[in-house]
Amino acid sequence: MRVAALDHVNIRTNDVPGSARFYAELLGLEPANTPASLPPDQAQWLLDVEGRAIIHLFRGDYTPGSTGPIHHVALRCSGKAELLERLTNRGAKFDVHKASAELTQVFTRDPHGILLELNFSGE
Repeated sequence: MRVAALDHVNIRTNDVPGSARFYAELLGLEPANTPASLPPDQAQWLLDVEGRAIIHLFRGDYTPGSTGPIHHVALRCSGKAELLERLTNRGAKFDVHKASAELTQVFTRDPHGILLELNFSGE
């Protein structure tokens, strides 16, 4: 048995629509209803460009600012300039790190305090 890739991240939130809007506006992910047909204020999935549900949002309590043992979530991305513009327009805090000649990483946090590592290869 081998793991091929990260499938999805599940995030509990008190504001499913607001969280879905954050990921749609910042990362261009497409909100979608869950296959279980839960109401959109209770659960939504966010789809990548291939239609894969990579972030699952579910209504539930969480401690603001605490991400438990999860330090960060890394996503392979494209369109670095567009992302940097979106972050700037939102007034969001972010850091850019040139990890290597080919890899640039942008770090920011979602509304729950989850650290996002957005990786751009060759940009």
